[in-house]
Amino acid sequence: QVQLVESGGRLVQPGGSLRLSCAASGSIFRFNTMAWYRQPPGKQREWVGTIDSSGGTSYGDSAKGRFTISTDNDKNTLYLQMNSLKPEDTAVYSCRARNLHLDYWGQGTQVTVSA
Repeated sequence: QVQLVESGGRLVQPGGSLRLSCAASGSIFRFNTMAWYRQPPGKQREWVGTIDSSGGTSYGDSAKGRFTISTDNDKNTLYLQMNSLKPEDTAVYSCRARNLHLDYWGQGTQVTVSA
């Protein structure tokens, strides 16, 4: 069993930046993909972006040009660098790690973008 623990969420002003972390309790080499999702208040969860085992990334429309996903394999950690934050980025951000047989989610971290 692998645990994923997100951190880094907080209140930030519009236009600001924030980096979220998702620490895995074991090696992330076992996963084919790791991803970030978010759930805005009162809305359904939406996909933010994914990184695969080769380092390739893909992003949802809301994240393109502003967010960057990366991993540190030595630290077994997934990151989400968020720049130019907008109030509509307010959400609970969760990470996910998958391969053919395993599918793990973290508990989420709250990001609030407000003046």
